[in-house]
Amino acid sequence: MRVTRTSGGRIRLVGAALAVVLAGGTGAAVQGWSGAEVARERGGHERGQGHGHGRDEGRAKNVIFIVGDGMGMAHRELIRLTTVGREGELVMNQLRYQGWAQTDPADPEEVVTDSAAGATAFSTGVRSYNGAIAVDLEGNPVRTLLERAERAGKSTGLVTTSQVTDATPAAFGSHVADRGNQSEIARQFIEESEVEVILGGGEDWWYPAGTEGQWPDNPASDPSEQSKGTAGNLVERAQSLGYRYVSTAEELAAAPNRGRLLGLFANEEMFEHVGPAAPLYEPSVPLTDMASKALDVLSRDRDGFFLVIEEEGIDEMAHHGHGQEMVEAGRALDETVALAREFASRNRDTLIVVAGDHETGGLAIENPDENDESGEGEQAEEGPFTLAGTDLTFYVDWTTGGHTGGATPASAEGPGASAMVGVRDNTDIHDLVLDAMRLGRRS
Repeated sequence: MRVTRTSGGRIRLVGAALAVVLAGGTGAAVQGWSGAEVARERGGHERGQGHGHGRDEGRAKNVIFIVGDGMGMAHRELIRLTTVGREGELVMNQLRYQGWAQTDPADPEEVVTDSAAGATAFSTGVRSYNGAIAVDLEGNPVRTLLERAERAGKSTGLVTTSQVTDATPAAFGSHVADRGNQSEIARQFIEESEVEVILGGGEDWWYPAGTEGQWPDNPASDPSEQSKGTAGNLVERAQSLGYRYVSTAEELAAAPNRGRLLGLFANEEMFEHVGPAAPLYEPSVPLTDMASKALDVLSRDRDGFFLVIEEEGIDEMAHHGHGQEMVEAGRALDETVALAREFASRNRDTLIVVAGDHETGGLAIENPDENDESGEGEQAEEGPFTLAGTDLTFYVDWTTGGHTGGATPASAEGPGASAMVGVRDNTDIHDLVLDAMRLGRRS
């Protein structure tokens, strides 16, 4: 891995790791690279020569698929402006190739996707209906990238600040017709998909009603949270199948870097977006710590691994118009991208995928203007926010409490990355990853 700077002072990394980022960004080429340079790179790779030879070639032995749930272009810009300012750059913005992905589902009644259909497009390459978890329009299961990796002998993992059984991780490791069937999703993780590492929130779905886990029912932060599983005591079932169960940061750190690992660090999501404590983004275990542990465990497999990492806080905070907490979640996502890139610099043939499944909230970044107020309640204008490193301020406006149909910008770096340039369907991201792993359509 080699780090250089362009004439504009921006960083570019040269190496064999691939990174795909769908969670924001602009343009058809990375900051500091012209379209001509990208074209030369692509041409050199196709001819098997040129200064970029080998950079975007080879098989992806390892895959790290990072999802910034709900993150669109404006979200990523808000994170940039408030954390590193005009002259700084997010790690996500330093990736080499840039394009964008269309996000509409194949839903017969709705134009705008939800996270289930979006993640199903990423995981299976099939567009389906909203609420679908790795099933097609007829409800038939469709093989996922994670399952293909397992069949190829790779270890697999799911890490999220949401419930581990929420739509995005669920669509990689299970098949159900309704995303709400979270206990069945959990059962499939451990009994059918046999995911080696599962870390996140959502302990309530692993214990039956009336059986408290390590996270007590009806906490003061949100009294509505309580055990409600429908498939028996799945933590005990996981332990009987060889999983080590942890529920605190200390237990996670002390867990051995081998074997199967289940960590549930909250009743539901690992942050508060509704309830008495909301808004609050303070996960009991930071996303970077969970990701680091997963990499430590999974990287012991000589055949490689497939790991999904999701930052859910961006989506949920945007749903409720919590701009500052959305920025904090976005900062955690960017730190996790940096962690993945550092891992890839030491482990060639690693594919990193960071995916924004849809845009949430219809976010707009605006100059101060007392006559420009377009919403009320959770969708009211927020601010002022400060442009990092200056005294300048600006405001944030929300147009909806739901998702929008905006495309999500995409970035890539490493083997197969040049395929990301230009307009893509979200299902194309699946195809890029599958091609990079070279597992074949029948695997």
